[in-house]
Amino acid sequence: MSFKKDEESGGISFYNNKTTVIQEARVFNESPISPRKCRALLTRIIYLLYVGETFSTQEATTLFFGVTKLFQHKDSALRQMVYLVIKELSTIAEDVIMVTSSIMKDMQANQEVIYRPNAIRALARIIDAQSVQSVERLFKSALVDRSSSISSASLVSSYHLFTLSPTIIKRWSNEAQEAVNAKAVSSGGGYSASSYLSGGSSAQGFQAVPSSSYIMQYHALGLLYVMREKDRMAITKLVQQLGAGGKASSVIRNPMAICMLIRFARKVMDEDPNVQKQMHEYLEGLLRHKSDMVNIEAARAICEMRNVSSTELFRPVAVLQLFLSSPKAILKFAAIKTLSKLAQTHPTAVAACNLDMENLITDSNRSIATYAITTLLKTGNEASVDRLMKQISSFMADITDEFKIIVVDAIRSLCLKFPAKQAVMLSFLSGVLRDEGGYDFKHAVVEAIFDMIRFIQDCREAALAHLCEFIEDCEFTKLSVRILHLLGIEGPKTRNPTKFIRYIYNRVVLENAVVRAAAVSSLAKFGVCVEDAAVMKSVNVLLRRCLDDIDDEVRDRAAMYIKVLEEKALADVFVREEATFSLAALESELVTYVKDDARHSSAFDIKSIPKVSRQQAAAEIAQSRPSALDSIQASSSKTPEPSPLPSSSAEAQSSYAAQLSAIPEFENYGPVLKSTSRPVELTESETEYGVTLVKHIFKDHVVFQFNVSNTIPDTVLEQVTVLMTPGPETGLTEDFIIPIDSLTAASGSGQVYVSFTRDDPASYAAGSFACTLRFVSKEVDPASGEPEEEGYQDEYQVEDCDLGAGDYITPTYVTFASEWDKLADATAITETFALSSSESLREACKSLIEVLGMEALGGTETPASNSIHTLNLSGIVAGGGGKVLARCRMTFAAGSGVTLELAVRAEKEEVGRLVMAAI
Repeated sequence: MSFKKDEESGGISFYNNKTTVIQEARVFNESPISPRKCRALLTRIIYLLYVGETFSTQEATTLFFGVTKLFQHKDSALRQMVYLVIKELSTIAEDVIMVTSSIMKDMQANQEVIYRPNAIRALARIIDAQSVQSVERLFKSALVDRSSSISSASLVSSYHLFTLSPTIIKRWSNEAQEAVNAKAVSSGGGYSASSYLSGGSSAQGFQAVPSSSYIMQYHALGLLYVMREKDRMAITKLVQQLGAGGKASSVIRNPMAICMLIRFARKVMDEDPNVQKQMHEYLEGLLRHKSDMVNIEAARAICEMRNVSSTELFRPVAVLQLFLSSPKAILKFAAIKTLSKLAQTHPTAVAACNLDMENLITDSNRSIATYAITTLLKTGNEASVDRLMKQISSFMADITDEFKIIVVDAIRSLCLKFPAKQAVMLSFLSGVLRDEGGYDFKHAVVEAIFDMIRFIQDCREAALAHLCEFIEDCEFTKLSVRILHLLGIEGPKTRNPTKFIRYIYNRVVLENAVVRAAAVSSLAKFGVCVEDAAVMKSVNVLLRRCLDDIDDEVRDRAAMYIKVLEEKALADVFVREEATFSLAALESELVTYVKDDARHSSAFDIKSIPKVSRQQAAAEIAQSRPSALDSIQASSSKTPEPSPLPSSSAEAQSSYAAQLSAIPEFENYGPVLKSTSRPVELTESETEYGVTLVKHIFKDHVVFQFNVSNTIPDTVLEQVTVLMTPGPETGLTEDFIIPIDSLTAASGSGQVYVSFTRDDPASYAAGSFACTLRFVSKEVDPASGEPEEEGYQDEYQVEDCDLGAGDYITPTYVTFASEWDKLADATAITETFALSSSESLREACKSLIEVLGMEALGGTETPASNSIHTLNLSGIVAGGGGKVLARCRMTFAAGSGVTLELAVRAEKEEVGRLVMAAI
């Protein structure tokens, strides 16, 4: 039956009207039943459901029970349509479970083969969790039926029922295993995989397939996996038995089942490195399988192995190379996509396929051509860049924006790899920037040019000129604002900065208010940063013209920047300042301030918020926004495992503060001033007990948080504490210990808290602590699973811990020269040290940054010389300690190590002594 658009067929809209269909449902009550009329009406119901028509519960219920009357007719085609409609209406109608008995009659062994699969799939949709046990016998017998269509229908239905009643379905494990091992019999045709995967709810799903396809193995494997998903060892055993088990591997004959087994093997390899060699041998053997899909899946699995070597990649790359010349487009696409992903990590291994990939650049399938060119960009050498860029230009107009973004991202990587070819690639990017395209595509091109400006100094002026031409006709406000912002930063650094002012002022005249405001800010940066009185005078004149703008934001910015141009102190703060607040830290502190009623009597101290460089702030924003390439390839990439630690220092602070606030003993301590962002390891990773330490600084207290984990499965630790013995003159008095009541291997880690009071809150306690883990160890009875009543007291020595300058100081970014001058009248201490244990300036810099917990400024963390270097550091001290700066002048001589002259300037004298004491 054909359904055409209303304007083409006139009355077909009325014919498929919901009201009309419901009225005509009385045909189900006729006697005798007309199979032809009923099939036509059922088809119209299915059509309405598939095009999104909604039926009320009453309408669906009426139709549902009208359809069930058709069970009395034996027409097989009508029965198939009945089951389709029943499955679709079962989610809307009420009391659908009443039809269970009629469906179960068709599930009996004496019924025709064509009835039973449909009945099984329909029953799985009808029954609820309480009814699963009542039909268990029927399903278990169908699981091992000699007919592949019946077995597959039961397997897929069991898969869907698993969410309803997992306990009962798990009892069918033996039958599912038998279905994996069973051989299909000739049953006159079965059903297609797509029908079973969708539950068989499509009229097009009933397609006969040869019984020799062994499709039931694919479905049985899926069911076995969900049964054992939580048991890693069971999954490993399943793969070893069916896949990597020698003769047993011949049991699985269905290609889709083998592909599923390959994915299980990949999962096992990732979780258990001990079986990686065995699984790798199994996957290599499948590279010679007669099925193309198995070859592709096995090659992809090897290419995505962790720590895969070039030797191991030789055979899968060779297999993929053969598929690049296949006449089937789908095989070429799968091979080139896998090679493209591999080229990101192992470009030399993929380079062997370059000749074959060059032949695909002209492929009629644009998707294949796009992947070919982007892979070549990753694997090609500098000499091939010019030829590749010409080939890219020829087909850019024929592909969608989605693939254009992939090409642009590949070119961006190539720019940084071969900076000598920047002129060719910049010309290409500027050309595509003028072509038609959406916002995402233009944004990708602009970002690529931004990276070239940032990392390739030779192309700065040419790239800025191209961006200036682009904003003349740019239709995207966001891009115009981004480009104007960059022009304000990079334009004043060029040899002839005045040529950019005309382009910027044109935006003030011609664009909308948002762009005009951005242009005003950009103009002001030229007036402040260009050391030319004539330029500042010209910018001043242009800004005064903006005072008459109709938008108040533009007027306010113009007025502010006119004042900034007149006063150098304001220019240093609003324009030249390279630091900005860490937004995550600012948000965390504001939330804490709002929640803490005791702090409302005093103003919020903005000086306590650490700062970051503008590059660091931009990097944080970029991390929160995945690139277009990542978004497009998300479906084919492996999902990363979640990190157990917060992703930033500010998030760590917020997490720890929330954790401590929930403990009654710390309610009166006030807000947490500083927490170490990452735990300190006090034990080796291979030991039976794992201990890590986090230090929390309060106004009057210091709290040590020990994260303790037990890796012995048959032992329970009770009353777990940590005994801390402070060194002399630490300035701390122990208050109490909060122990862990019980700790097992399955419970993960627990927290022991040790609280100390600072003897003098105005000073900074520091020193070393000896730490001992003490607990009561109890063995677990393997029969009952309960620990024994009496255990024995035991101790476990862990590494000593320190409390020092790094625990009080939060790194913050500043402009070192200006801040150093501002603290000229503050406390200044200078001392000389011999760092004999440091074998290089680089090692000394790393140690100083780690010990002091301060921010390295201006790239000084990386020495340019091997003999002399100056490291500049900055930080904020918790608890109102103010700013502290350190200038570390170092010299290195072979045999004597590093000599350090440390100069510290701080707002408080105690802070200066704290930093000096840390060395």
